[in-house]
Amino acid sequence: MRALSRMGVLGVLFWALWWVPLASVGGSDLADTIEKIKPSVVGVGTFQPTRSPRAQLLGTGFAVGDGRHVITNDHVIPHMLDSENREHLAIFIPGRGDSGEMRQARRVASDPLRDLTLLRFEGRGLPTLRVGNSDRLREGETVALTGFPIGAVLGLVPATHTGIVSAITPIAMPVRSTQNLDPAVIRRLRDPYTVFQLDATAYPGNSGSPLYRPETGEVIGVLNMVFVKEGRERALDRPSGISYAIPGNYVRELLREAGVSQ
Repeated sequence: MRALSRMGVLGVLFWALWWVPLASVGGSDLADTIEKIKPSVVGVGTFQPTRSPRAQLLGTGFAVGDGRHVITNDHVIPHMLDSENREHLAIFIPGRGDSGEMRQARRVASDPLRDLTLLRFEGRGLPTLRVGNSDRLREGETVALTGFPIGAVLGLVPATHTGIVSAITPIAMPVRSTQNLDPAVIRRLRDPYTVFQLDATAYPGNSGSPLYRPETGEVIGVLNMVFVKEGRERALDRPSGISYAIPGNYVRELLREAGVSQ
């Protein structure tokens, strides 16, 4: 009995010593991953030299391909620009402290149905993120996202949130009445697809943020805070407690169509 008791105590001690490092490794892995992710994350918006303020941050994006391409949400990009007053699309690259850098950008490809846009900007490239196979993501997996949840109110500093994939759900839902039909709803009904429902905290400025695996930094989605909710949550008056992400495979498809290799 004493031998069994000692074995039991040793087993508990061994389990405790084995478990504690694993718990700390998880946090360490995420911290290391964030350091790799942040140089690729940019603000997306417009710049107009005659406006005050001149820069307007509208969402988040991340560098892909050759480092001069950025993925973001299509709804982040304005439909009209005041070209007469030299308004143009821009990305904003965080720097140290409150400093940052602005680069002129242009749209080169888009997928309005899935709310994705590909931009190209001028100047030197940025470190890029790899978009993985989102079909491998399962409900219950831990995910992280990095972006600008409240714009540049506190400076151009990206913030990271974590959560789990709560559900993998279709975006198109049958409507009870034809009065609820509009062009956007009709498009979704004709070409339905799935999105990731998340319990991670996010805000409108996070639109376009990369959703990635905390252990590796592999991107498996693009956070969406506006477009999806219009189709998914009308009956609930667009509650803000749920976040969604567009699966990364649609990003991979857009990159292939645009001739941008990872």
